[in-house]
Amino acid sequence: MEQLGFWSARSLASAIKSKQLSPLEVLDACLARADEVDPKLNALVWRNDDEARAGAKAAGHVVVHERPEDLPPFHGVPMPVKDLTAVAGWPITYGSWGAPEGASDESELVVEALQRAGFLLTGRTNVPELGPLPVSENLRYGVTRNPWDLALSAGGSSGGAGAVVAAGVFPVAQANDGGGSVRIPASCCGLVGLKASRGRVPARAYAWEGAVVHGALTRDVADAAAILDVVSGPDPGMWYNAPAPERPFVSEVGADPGRQRVGIVLEAPFDLPVSPVCAEAAVVAGRALEALGHVVEPARLDVPEEFVNAFLNVANADLGDLDGMIDWEKTEPHIRAYRAAAMAIDSTTYARSVHTLQRLTRTMVAAWGRDFDILLTPTMPVEPPVAGEVLRAVHAGAADGGPSFEVLHMTVMTAGFNVTGQPAVSLPAHVSPAGVPIGVQLVGGPFSEALLIRVAAQLEAALPWSGRRPPL
Repeated sequence: MEQLGFWSARSLASAIKSKQLSPLEVLDACLARADEVDPKLNALVWRNDDEARAGAKAAGHVVVHERPEDLPPFHGVPMPVKDLTAVAGWPITYGSWGAPEGASDESELVVEALQRAGFLLTGRTNVPELGPLPVSENLRYGVTRNPWDLALSAGGSSGGAGAVVAAGVFPVAQANDGGGSVRIPASCCGLVGLKASRGRVPARAYAWEGAVVHGALTRDVADAAAILDVVSGPDPGMWYNAPAPERPFVSEVGADPGRQRVGIVLEAPFDLPVSPVCAEAAVVAGRALEALGHVVEPARLDVPEEFVNAFLNVANADLGDLDGMIDWEKTEPHIRAYRAAAMAIDSTTYARSVHTLQRLTRTMVAAWGRDFDILLTPTMPVEPPVAGEVLRAVHAGAADGGPSFEVLHMTVMTAGFNVTGQPAVSLPAHVSPAGVPIGVQLVGGPFSEALLIRVAAQLEAALPWSGRRPPL
């Protein structure tokens, strides 16, 4: 059966609407590919094949009776959901032995938006327990592996999502990003990972003071933009709402961004080492942007230590939202340590941490428009780690409740922009000598997704990656 999971979501939707393919044919192809490769990847932790097939058959009947233009944009296209995102009627385990029994009573808002857009929700993807690690590894389900090299991690926390898209199981996968959790798997797996601005994608409650943003892992920039269109707000019930775009984000693909000033960062904060191949990826992307007419000049990414400590206070405290749902005694050592660290912080310290992040954000975002228009960095300063290595290190050093060196190293280029709320995207612009994808990150000024998508699409055309396939 043809590997339809390597198609773009837009292409599959077009083929379904024109009756070249039925939703059931697409789903069956995706499930067959899952049967073939997931035993090697360990990316899917729960499947609802019968329910999904019934939904695909129903979607096929709708195609027969409706005009193509009356169908939602992604009618009948299958998409898995991350095991941190609630779906009404589905179990959710958060990758934990301490997870609640039974099914969720209601869906997260992004799930409802994806269903309105026509996506057929199909199965769950692996995550680190409760989500705070940059690898999808846990004691309940095990380690998710990278389709490009099974000895390596697929990243995290949306690593299961990244693995299934990279391996051609599904064209896209739901994901979210609180410290790099979309961009890191995108870098590891050779995908596009777009993190939208704070307040752009509605949620029932914004986690980590709005640092966590829902999105998707995709093969190309156009799919990322089109999915952002269908999940974006505004939402009058939420505290944070990003300004409405002037036009659909997908229409920015191929639009001229004009001549932009690009600051290129080749050194990591805290003097952390940068792998030569990761620095080379940024240099390659910088040269391509120069050839496109942009001005590329050196820049620095400075992250104050107090920024990290304050962010940890906020992120750890958010575990309290799961009280009454999670059996903390059954969680992994690092989760128990993070929770203990959170319980040791009083409410005034928490409030001071939030205010510290807000003040430091003003300092950081001031560089956009003043020193440069877009920042270019390696998505990670380190290549994809060996599968299982990060979880072992985290468990070994869990007692202090702080991040391990391995976690800090993987997230140091990404997490700050969750706090500042700026849009950022990881693009698979480079490949290591061993044949493993290496991503670069573009970061826009506040609420500048439109410009970011224009430049990302330019880079995609200059450094095409759509034809790459993992050895699986």
